[in-house]
Amino acid sequence: MTWDEEESIQLIDGAIFNISPGPSRKHQQVLRELSAAFSVFLKGKECEVFFAPFDVRLFGQNKKDNEINNVVQPDLSIICDSEKLDDKGCNGSPDMIVEILSPASVKLDCWIKYRLYEEAGVKGYWIVDPVNESVEMHLLTDGQYIFKGVFAKSDTISVETLSNLVLDLEQIFI
Repeated sequence: MTWDEEESIQLIDGAIFNISPGPSRKHQQVLRELSAAFSVFLKGKECEVFFAPFDVRLFGQNKKDNEINNVVQPDLSIICDSEKLDDKGCNGSPDMIVEILSPASVKLDCWIKYRLYEEAGVKGYWIVDPVNESVEMHLLTDGQYIFKGVFAKSDTISVETLSNLVLDLEQIFI
Protein backbone atom coordinates (compact mmCIF):
# COMPACT_ATOMS: atom_id res chain seq x y z
CA MET A 1 0.00 0.00 0.00
CA THR A 2 3.00 2.28 0.32
CA TRP A 3 4.65 1.60 -3.04
CA ASP A 4 4.96 4.28 -5.68
CA GLU A 5 1.74 4.52 -7.71
CA GLU A 6 3.83 4.36 -10.89
CA GLU A 7 4.75 0.75 -10.07
CA SER A 8 2.37 -1.92 -11.37
CA ILE A 9 2.69 -4.74 -8.86
CA GLN A 10 0.58 -7.31 -7.09
CA LEU A 11 1.26 -8.96 -3.74
CA ILE A 12 0.37 -12.65 -3.37
CA ASP A 13 1.21 -14.47 -0.15
CA GLY A 14 3.74 -11.72 0.54
CA ALA A 15 5.58 -12.20 -2.78
CA ILE A 16 5.78 -9.36 -5.31
CA PHE A 17 4.54 -10.02 -8.84
CA ASN A 18 5.28 -7.36 -11.43
CA ILE A 19 2.44 -6.72 -13.83
CA SER A 20 3.56 -7.09 -17.41
CA PRO A 21 3.89 -3.98 -19.56
CA GLY A 22 0.73 -2.34 -20.84
CA PRO A 23 -1.95 -4.73 -22.06
CA SER A 24 -2.55 -5.32 -25.76
CA ARG A 25 -5.19 -3.48 -27.77
CA LYS A 26 -7.31 -6.68 -27.97
CA HIS A 27 -7.04 -7.11 -24.18
CA GLN A 28 -8.26 -3.55 -23.66
CA GLN A 29 -11.11 -3.95 -26.17
CA VAL A 30 -12.37 -7.06 -24.40
CA LEU A 31 -12.05 -5.34 -21.01
CA ARG A 32 -13.94 -2.31 -22.33
CA GLU A 33 -16.81 -4.41 -23.69
CA LEU A 34 -17.09 -6.54 -20.54
CA SER A 35 -16.98 -3.43 -18.33
CA ALA A 36 -19.68 -1.77 -20.41
CA ALA A 37 -21.94 -4.85 -20.35
CA PHE A 38 -21.60 -5.30 -16.59
CA SER A 39 -21.97 -1.54 -15.94
CA VAL A 40 -25.21 -1.28 -17.93
CA PHE A 41 -26.68 -4.35 -16.23
CA LEU A 42 -25.67 -3.27 -12.72
CA LYS A 43 -26.88 0.35 -13.00
CA GLY A 44 -29.21 0.97 -10.07
CA LYS A 45 -28.41 -2.39 -8.44
CA GLU A 46 -26.42 -3.08 -5.27
CA CYS A 47 -23.37 -4.53 -7.06
CA GLU A 48 -20.66 -2.42 -8.67
CA VAL A 49 -18.07 -3.22 -11.33
CA PHE A 50 -14.47 -1.98 -11.13
CA PHE A 51 -11.63 -2.49 -13.57
CA ALA A 52 -7.84 -2.36 -13.27
CA PRO A 53 -6.02 -0.63 -11.85
CA PHE A 54 -8.14 -1.26 -8.74
CA ASP A 55 -6.60 -2.79 -5.61
CA VAL A 56 -8.31 -5.81 -4.08
CA ARG A 57 -6.96 -6.60 -0.61
CA LEU A 58 -7.82 -10.26 -0.10
CA PHE A 59 -8.00 -11.52 3.49
CA GLY A 60 -7.64 -7.89 4.61
CA GLN A 61 -10.60 -7.59 6.94
CA ASN A 62 -9.62 -6.35 10.39
CA LYS A 63 -5.94 -6.02 9.39
CA LYS A 64 -3.63 -3.04 9.15
CA ASP A 65 -2.26 -2.29 5.69
CA ASN A 66 1.22 -3.58 6.60
CA GLU A 67 -0.31 -6.92 7.68
CA ILE A 68 -2.02 -7.65 4.35
CA ASN A 69 -0.14 -10.17 2.19
CA ASN A 70 -2.47 -10.35 -0.83
CA VAL A 71 -3.14 -7.27 -2.94
CA VAL A 72 -4.20 -8.00 -6.51
CA GLN A 73 -5.46 -5.93 -9.42
CA PRO A 74 -7.92 -8.09 -11.34
CA ASP A 75 -8.88 -6.89 -14.78
CA LEU A 76 -12.49 -6.70 -13.62
CA SER A 77 -14.07 -7.08 -10.17
CA ILE A 78 -17.72 -7.13 -9.16
CA ILE A 79 -18.45 -6.27 -5.54
CA CYS A 80 -21.96 -6.56 -4.09
CA ASP A 81 -21.14 -5.71 -0.47
CA SER A 82 -20.54 -1.94 -0.24
CA GLU A 83 -18.97 -2.45 3.22
CA LYS A 84 -15.93 -3.93 1.46
CA LEU A 85 -15.33 -0.73 -0.54
CA ASP A 86 -13.14 2.10 0.67
CA ASP A 87 -10.96 4.80 -0.85
CA LYS A 88 -8.14 2.28 -1.38
CA GLY A 89 -10.27 -0.21 -3.32
CA CYS A 90 -11.83 -3.44 -2.06
CA ASN A 91 -11.04 -4.85 1.37
CA GLY A 92 -12.15 -8.47 1.11
CA SER A 93 -13.25 -10.82 -1.64
CA PRO A 94 -15.22 -9.57 -4.63
CA ASP A 95 -18.24 -11.61 -5.68
CA MET A 96 -16.77 -12.13 -9.12
CA ILE A 97 -13.38 -11.62 -10.76
CA VAL A 98 -12.46 -11.64 -14.44
CA GLU A 99 -8.84 -11.97 -15.56
CA ILE A 100 -7.95 -11.41 -19.21
CA LEU A 101 -4.95 -13.44 -20.30
CA SER A 102 -1.80 -12.00 -21.78
CA PRO A 103 1.24 -14.09 -22.77
CA ALA A 104 3.03 -13.12 -19.55
CA SER A 105 0.06 -13.76 -17.23
CA VAL A 106 -1.03 -17.32 -18.11
CA LYS A 107 0.58 -19.11 -15.13
CA LEU A 108 -0.34 -16.29 -12.75
CA ASP A 109 -4.00 -16.13 -13.83
CA CYS A 110 -4.65 -19.83 -14.49
CA TRP A 111 -2.88 -21.30 -11.50
CA ILE A 112 -1.64 -18.89 -8.80
CA LYS A 113 -4.62 -16.54 -8.82
CA TYR A 114 -7.06 -19.41 -9.45
CA ARG A 115 -5.99 -21.01 -6.15
CA LEU A 116 -5.83 -17.66 -4.34
CA TYR A 117 -9.33 -16.60 -5.44
CA GLU A 118 -10.73 -20.02 -4.56
CA GLU A 119 -9.20 -19.82 -1.07
CA ALA A 120 -10.46 -16.24 -0.66
CA GLY A 121 -14.04 -17.28 -1.48
CA VAL A 122 -14.52 -15.38 -4.74
CA LYS A 123 -17.83 -16.85 -5.98
CA GLY A 124 -17.20 -16.58 -9.70
CA TYR A 125 -13.91 -16.58 -11.59
CA TRP A 126 -13.61 -16.11 -15.33
CA ILE A 127 -10.43 -16.49 -17.33
CA VAL A 128 -10.81 -14.72 -20.66
CA ASP A 129 -8.56 -15.48 -23.61
CA PRO A 130 -8.69 -12.52 -26.03
CA VAL A 131 -6.60 -14.28 -28.68
CA ASN A 132 -8.75 -17.43 -28.89
CA GLU A 133 -11.89 -15.43 -28.03
CA SER A 134 -13.02 -17.68 -25.21
CA VAL A 135 -14.24 -17.49 -21.63
CA GLU A 136 -13.45 -20.20 -19.07
CA MET A 137 -15.92 -20.13 -16.17
CA HIS A 138 -15.46 -21.38 -12.60
CA LEU A 139 -18.10 -21.24 -9.85
CA LEU A 140 -17.32 -21.63 -6.15
CA THR A 141 -19.28 -24.53 -4.66
CA ASP A 142 -18.61 -25.78 -1.12
CA GLY A 143 -15.29 -23.91 -1.02
CA GLN A 144 -13.95 -25.27 -4.32
CA TYR A 145 -14.17 -24.07 -7.90
CA ILE A 146 -16.31 -26.15 -10.20
CA PHE A 147 -15.40 -25.87 -13.87
CA LYS A 148 -18.52 -24.70 -15.73
CA GLY A 149 -17.09 -24.80 -19.24
CA VAL A 150 -15.26 -22.89 -21.94
CA PHE A 151 -17.39 -20.67 -24.14
CA ALA A 152 -16.49 -19.29 -27.55
CA LYS A 153 -17.32 -16.11 -29.44
CA SER A 154 -20.43 -17.72 -30.95
CA ASP A 155 -21.91 -18.53 -27.50
CA THR A 156 -24.36 -16.72 -25.26
CA ILE A 157 -23.66 -17.26 -21.57
CA SER A 158 -25.51 -16.73 -18.30
CA VAL A 159 -23.58 -15.05 -15.53
CA GLU A 160 -24.32 -17.36 -12.60
CA THR A 161 -23.18 -14.91 -9.94
CA LEU A 162 -25.58 -12.22 -11.27
CA SER A 163 -29.08 -13.52 -11.91
CA ASN A 164 -30.72 -12.52 -15.16
CA LEU A 165 -27.51 -11.34 -16.85
CA VAL A 166 -26.89 -13.02 -20.19
CA LEU A 167 -23.92 -12.04 -22.35
CA ASP A 168 -23.61 -12.53 -26.09
CA LEU A 169 -19.89 -13.13 -26.58
CA GLU A 170 -20.15 -11.82 -30.16
CA GLN A 171 -20.64 -8.42 -28.47
CA ILE A 172 -17.60 -8.92 -26.23
CA PHE A 173 -15.08 -10.21 -28.78
CA ILE A 174 -15.62 -7.55 -31.43
